[in-house]
Amino acid sequence: MTEPVSPTDEAMIAAQLGRPPRGVVGVAWRCPCGKPGVVATLPALPDGTPFPTTYYLTCPRAASACSTLEAEGVMREMADRLASDPELAAAYRAAHDSYLADRTALAGDLDVPQIAGVSAGGMPDRVKCLHALAAHALAAGPGVNPLGDETVALLGTFWTRPCLREEP
Repeated sequence: MTEPVSPTDEAMIAAQLGRPPRGVVGVAWRCPCGKPGVVATLPALPDGTPFPTTYYLTCPRAASACSTLEAEGVMREMADRLASDPELAAAYRAAHDSYLADRTALAGDLDVPQIAGVSAGGMPDRVKCLHALAAHALAAGPGVNPLGDETVALLGTFWTRPCLREEP
């Protein structure tokens, strides 16, 4: 599911985010160039703040492209389809359940009741954040999150031009 974060990964993630990463427990997806692109995080930050975003998109190119898609109205179109397509709604609810199961597995003994039943990206009933949906799709692989998969497809080959130097 995830791989350990090396000191090089941590430095790259900090460069991608423009700040030190918080609550990261692993790299959940790597860009084809080998850089971290999605990290897995604990359900609470080191200061105890609840953090429901288990999969966090760190790749600047993918994040920028998600923002562009959001500005173009892709979330609204997806939300409309979600409201009218029972099969899509069922698959999206299954993605929500998968996300919660992944969080539980990553959290171990850490219990954060404030976010019990809360996933990310608006799941299971809304489309709220394409960044979170793409991160989940990249981390979980194709076929788990239908709207995340659609988002990743719309992103295209965002990794073809590396966003950061090889060394942070």
